[in-house]
Amino acid sequence: MKIEAIKGQLEEAFNKADKIAGKNQNLPVLSGFYLDARDNLLIVKATNLDLGISVSIPVKVIEPGIVVVPAHIISSFVSSLVSDRNITLQTKNQVLDIKTKTTKTSINTLPSEEFPIIPEIGNDGAFSMPARDFVFGIRSVIYAAAVGSIKPELSSISITHEGEFLVFAATDSFRLAEKKIKIKKAPHFKQILVPQKNALEIVKIFDRGDEEVSISIEEHQMALRSNGVYITSRIIDGNFPDYRQIIPKESKTTAVTLKQDLIASLKTSLIFSDSMNQLILRLVPKEKKFEIESKNSTVGESIQSLEAVLEGEDISINVNHRYFTDCFQSVMTDSLSLSFSGQAKPIVIRGVGDQSFLYLVMPMNQA
Repeated sequence: MKIEAIKGQLEEAFNKADKIAGKNQNLPVLSGFYLDARDNLLIVKATNLDLGISVSIPVKVIEPGIVVVPAHIISSFVSSLVSDRNITLQTKNQVLDIKTKTTKTSINTLPSEEFPIIPEIGNDGAFSMPARDFVFGIRSVIYAAAVGSIKPELSSISITHEGEFLVFAATDSFRLAEKKIKIKKAPHFKQILVPQKNALEIVKIFDRGDEEVSISIEEHQMALRSNGVYITSRIIDGNFPDYRQIIPKESKTTAVTLKQDLIASLKTSLIFSDSMNQLILRLVPKEKKFEIESKNSTVGESIQSLEAVLEGEDISINVNHRYFTDCFQSVMTDSLSLSFSGQAKPIVIRGVGDQSFLYLVMPMNQA
């Protein structure tokens, strides 16, 4: 193989693929990039067996060929080049030589025949949407998914087609996040479950993209295509919890407050929270009182008063600070609505005037 490439394009392709290259002592080839040069393209592939990526960039192909090279080594090397624009890559025996005007480097290669095949999923039935919308849907809920759960469906993002919306949802059984994203074209699937780890990497790769992403689904696999980037992810074969059943139909107490005021009060309260990150929310609507109390036998205690519009019954309820606040990043409005349906029942958080996002958090056991 011998090619000439532009440093910036090569670096961008390597940076995307490097996020997926695996680290497997039993299969060292997974830590490599599979470089395939042909038809004036360089195709950079990486996989961890759960998630695969292929990035195509234009290059001058002098001699077509295939080579597998340690991903982190070549990615770090190309990123370290300061000013060289043109890079020549050439294989000789089991070595990849890289040359620029100022640098000559040799990297030992890995056996290309051992590199796993990345599944090719057809475009039949694919639908498209802006990459930023797909990423925003995942970002809005992914923090609520379980990490390393023995139940794979709780360690996943549910993506469901409902009318003119894609509905993203995640739950670890202690809290639930749901985000609805409007789409123009209906997909051909009803529901898929994307592993949380894979969803995180997909977000990183498409994070800054303004382009459209084409999404295809086959049995146990999902593929995303956009601007020369092809990603395939395993999807989970399981049943996501029927979470709509636990969303309260009515509330006994409501509070509307400014998001930034609540964040500031919670930040202060966290200083005095205990090892369980426990906070007490105390609402007395008739007295227009909304207090956040935190106690720590070692440090002390704190009570923060918050301005809010309150309605309904008095309530005092314990919550986990992190579980309660994780959702604020997904609320795009200035004001928050908190709905309480009673003691030991879930709290529902929404942005005022925004029906596209819902967050539900279970209270902690009362002391």
